[in-house]
Amino acid sequence: MKVAMWKIIQNFLPIPSHTNNSTVRFLSRFDFLGIFEKDPFGNWLFLKRLIIFVAGFPTFWRIAVANKLKVDGTEHLKDLPNQNVFFISNHQTYFADVITFYHIFCASKWGMGRRLIPFYLFAPRARTFYIAARETMQDGLLPKMFSLAGAILVERSWRAKGQNVQRGVDTSAGEQVSKGLQFGWVISFPQGTTSPYAPIRKGTAHIIKENNPIVIPVVIDGFRRAFNKTGLKYKRRNTQLRVKFKEPIYFTAEQTLEEITEIVTHILEQSMPEQIAEWKKEADAGS
Repeated sequence: MKVAMWKIIQNFLPIPSHTNNSTVRFLSRFDFLGIFEKDPFGNWLFLKRLIIFVAGFPTFWRIAVANKLKVDGTEHLKDLPNQNVFFISNHQTYFADVITFYHIFCASKWGMGRRLIPFYLFAPRARTFYIAARETMQDGLLPKMFSLAGAILVERSWRAKGQNVQRGVDTSAGEQVSKGLQFGWVISFPQGTTSPYAPIRKGTAHIIKENNPIVIPVVIDGFRRAFNKTGLKYKRRNTQLRVKFKEPIYFTAEQTLEEITEIVTHILEQSMPEQIAEWKKEADAGS
């Protein structure tokens, strides 16, 4: 009990800054609000916490009151380090999925289990990032605000504005994700789309190989039924939303990109059922 309580207290202790400015470095030791601290992308942690606080109350209502949220596997979050943790999940909406993760991570910081009580928004977890398509996060005021809460923006090489495209790979993406992992937790949707059973992109395997993070698989369900594609409008209320955190995975340096991709596909339950695959094959052949 004492160990668990100390772990929770540690979540609120300031992490000293490594800046060259000696004054800021000294003040950071007493900086419980993150006023003097920036993330690796130049965003003030105080601003991130403020955005999470403001956006947290209305989004809590949407996921946990207007709908029914069930969270499993939060025991796998209790003993995680503050850095180099990589969450991989299937994807159902642009924003509702990741917003729900933020709520769960903030609750975990306070030592809560599966139940969300939004007083955690008064001291939310700010060392969280998520990988998102640049075009999605720059389309409107609300996405731009959400972007400030921790988006790592990447250029998708295979899709743009709802259309399939072919363009050069964003070589800076891996470096940006590595910065996020060195500073905190990173959420990734390795299919890169909200379509079910889409293939896992090998960029995820490259990130795992290069950073050797603790990988936490997450399987979600119900968001596609409850919200529209963006996750900002209701389709159906009183829907069961499910988030399941699975046991951490520790990949080895010997595993190939193909092996990692195959494991991720299986663990995220995104292997296309044989009957659906057969229908798709027949449809492609007939077109």
